[in-house]
Amino acid sequence: MPVHITDDGCRLAYALAGPDEAPEVVLSNSLGTDRGLWDPQIDALSRRYRVLRYDTRGHGASDAPPGEYTLARLGRDVLSLMDGAGMARAHVVGVSIGGLTALWLGVHAPGRVQRLVLANTAARIGSVSSWTDRMGLVQAEGLEALADVTMERWFTASFRAAQPATVARIRATLLGTPLAGYLGCCAALRDADLRAETGTVRAPTLVITGTHDQATPAADGAWLAGAIAGAELVELDAAHLSNIERSEAFTHAVLTFLAA
Repeated sequence: MPVHITDDGCRLAYALAGPDEAPEVVLSNSLGTDRGLWDPQIDALSRRYRVLRYDTRGHGASDAPPGEYTLARLGRDVLSLMDGAGMARAHVVGVSIGGLTALWLGVHAPGRVQRLVLANTAARIGSVSSWTDRMGLVQAEGLEALADVTMERWFTASFRAAQPATVARIRATLLGTPLAGYLGCCAALRDADLRAETGTVRAPTLVITGTHDQATPAADGAWLAGAIAGAELVELDAAHLSNIERSEAFTHAVLTFLAA
């Protein structure tokens, strides 16, 4: 698979799909997943767009450098990937930490962003204490210690009962995440807070929330939509990974927004 090397030597695994001359879209995954998160969307998106999806630093087949990461570093990774792919500007779609990374780009690299889709995310996700506690648990007991409760947060009970194979696949992806990468991104989430800057975003923005999302409650998404001028808000009957749990509705909302 293709690999892009960033300015600090981190190898990021990525994939490109879609017509070379089509408008361009970047997809950014959530904590504990990889670019496979976007499997439900990639066929529909790549028929209309040139799509770049990648494994966030510390995830999937990308390198997992030791130490703490920052949101700015994750954002610069996207800009570096875009440069490598020859993308001057792109629509950016992200879930959870991927959505926060997309928001960072809207704030700090507005000239590189056409439209933003911020899904199941917030300008401030969790708290310093919640991320510190999680990092301590993972350091002591590994990712297995939180795998089951994470699936309960990511998917509703009805989806877990109806789609056990999908849940098992996502659980396996979480458990396969390099420990250093998971902890590095937890540190980025612990420290990231874009609430004071969110109102500066000028890119057309779609915010997608999940009614049953415990990690980034629907109220967080409503706050984002209210803080960004002209932002649209869509709420889906889902938990945290709404692009999987309500894949058709999610894909329709994104395609409709990007084509507007």
